[in-house]
Amino acid sequence: MKRVLIVDDAATVRMYHRGILESGGFAVEEALNGIEALEKALEANYDLLLVDINMPRLDGFGFLKEMRRQEIPQPPAIMVSTEAAARDETAAYRAGANCYLVKPVRPSQLLAHARLMLGEAGR
Repeated sequence: MKRVLIVDDAATVRMYHRGILESGGFAVEEALNGIEALEKALEANYDLLLVDINMPRLDGFGFLKEMRRQEIPQPPAIMVSTEAAARDETAAYRAGANCYLVKPVRPSQLLAHARLMLGEAGR
């Protein structure tokens, strides 16, 4: 079972994304901010990261930049945000994101992108 780390400070968003991903057959863990996510990623391997941008302590951009500097397996990252501006999407890719989605993400859209990132597009 593929493991996904959801990084978002909003409990309702984490619960929404968890429900979608678990219904799609993924094992899900959560982190409340970039600091907690980095600690978890250094202790365990994840197959996919689902990262919000705006979070306290360490935002999604900072988390991904730091994550990409680590000498650990590098899972693909989907960045999700309420920000729809092109500059935010560009900043996400520069930080190390593989995909950028604007909230609210439809369940079918999230599952399709998660599977695409994991090379399971036909599932």
